[in-house]
Amino acid sequence: MLKMRLQRVGRKNDPSYRVVVIDSRSGPKSGNNVDNLGSYSAKSNVFSIDGERAKDWIKKGVQVSPTVHNLLITNKIIEGKKINVLPKKSPIIDEEKLKAEAEAKAAAEAAAKAEAEAATTPAEETAPIEETPTSEEESKEETPAT
Repeated sequence: MLKMRLQRVGRKNDPSYRVVVIDSRSGPKSGNNVDNLGSYSAKSNVFSIDGERAKDWIKKGVQVSPTVHNLLITNKIIEGKKINVLPKKSPIIDEEKLKAEAEAKAAAEAAAKAEAEAATTPAEETAPIEETPTSEEESKEETPAT
């Protein structure tokens, strides 16, 4: 069975990886790579891969390691949900979900604030209605008094 996985090539304290397709029975450092698809630099967070070849290998049935799967999703080469590669106590953080939750929370707070303001401000008091002058008063105003 073939797997798409990371092969470490970086020196000490400078992790760099190759994205390779390799037989699952051999170790990643054996050098028996079927195909070299790209690279990933963990320190600078630079991921470069030939997306078309990666999709082609996936269509052919290559198993993708969880970390490579998450990198492919992050760089929008494939679509789907990320896989939690962390221990059970530290769940994966989905940035889009957090952003949507924050926006919903802010909207709810704004609505509650507007509702509270509407409840605390007294209803607009109606101004006293001014009486309209009668026709006699109008005629007195219009004609100068002599």
